[in-house]
Amino acid sequence: MLPNPKYLISDKSFWAHIKFLSENLGYSDRGTSKLKSYTKEEILKVMQLTGLDTSHLTKNTIHEDTYLNTIVGYLNYRSKILESEVEKQLMTRENAKEIFEDLKKTLKPKCKLPMNKQRGKKKHYAYLTCIVNMLTEATLKKATFDQDPHSLTIITKNKMPLRTFTRRFDGAYPTILNPLAIWEIKEYYGTTTFGSRVADGIYESILDGEELSELKENEHIEVFHYLMVDDHFTWWIKGKSYLCRIIDLLHMGFVTEAIFGREVLTRWPIVVESWKKISLPR
Repeated sequence: MLPNPKYLISDKSFWAHIKFLSENLGYSDRGTSKLKSYTKEEILKVMQLTGLDTSHLTKNTIHEDTYLNTIVGYLNYRSKILESEVEKQLMTRENAKEIFEDLKKTLKPKCKLPMNKQRGKKKHYAYLTCIVNMLTEATLKKATFDQDPHSLTIITKNKMPLRTFTRRFDGAYPTILNPLAIWEIKEYYGTTTFGSRVADGIYESILDGEELSELKENEHIEVFHYLMVDDHFTWWIKGKSYLCRIIDLLHMGFVTEAIFGREVLTRWPIVVESWKKISLPR
């Protein structure tokens, strides 16, 4: 999923409003499985009740629309896109296993097919990661990529380190040294509860996005940043609010593209193919 250009907004104050309203009004309707629909009236009310000024909300400041219209428009767009497009892409462990096995048989990959970090009966292939590796290998053909980085990503200038990122990514093209693209994969198949590990995954992506945005703003170097997530139970049944935050990250410019579940089958090869048109090294 690419960001909606209408809501690709760099104004940090706008996102302060979005996070404040999401926290105070909630992400979903209580007692239902539906994401929340927001109204102008409740937005004004909750801000007034907490002693915040609302006069700026009716001024034309973003995309020639009022702040209030843009805020309520984005919040309802977020709910709609998750319900109409994202949920149906999220897979169960059984879905992912079937797709993984079909691709493994068809593509006969030579790339790494890592296992998850569970033990005993919960231990199995990291299905989404394996699917991504196989599709990347099949699309790039003879070109190389780092399918299992064990070091921090480094951006250099004049053969000296310019930026070293805080976290290790799940993949990079062509390598973690001055990559054109990096990606992270959040797959949580087989979980029965919603743990802090999922929340931490979102905070990690925020940190990554902040570092990449700073690099682009101050050094004019862009590294494409992809976030891929899956498991219907974890993200939809238990973690809708964190799906909302992923949509926020996408429109804050912290993620180039977010890819959900089986969407990886159609979208990821297109993404990888696009890299071939960009000259390297940069």
